[in-house]
Amino acid sequence: MNLILYPRVSEKSYGQASDLNTYLFNVPLNANKIEIKKAVEAFYSVKVEAVNIVRMGGKPKNPIKKGGKRIAGKRSDYKKAYVSVTKGQTIPVFASEEEEKK
Repeated sequence: MNLILYPRVSEKSYGQASDLNTYLFNVPLNANKIEIKKAVEAFYSVKVEAVNIVRMGGKPKNPIKKGGKRIAGKRSDYKKAYVSVTKGQTIPVFASEEEEKK
């Protein structure tokens, strides 16, 4: 299992991490809930309670002129995973940022 998870860094994700004990990650489009759960448990040494995934469609980009024609494009699709861990456990990437705020 070679699944690379990237934490999504935003104010909303920090709020969910501190209030709901839920962490947000960018995951590959072909990843499923079971693979994500195993990867988080193995990499961060925490017990995962639930995983919810959302597939987000890429936003359209402004059309550009190329060779006299207008070409419309769009950004790549991506997938987000909301990972809930058991109470009392934290994921270090998010915990270090919360400690800096205090």
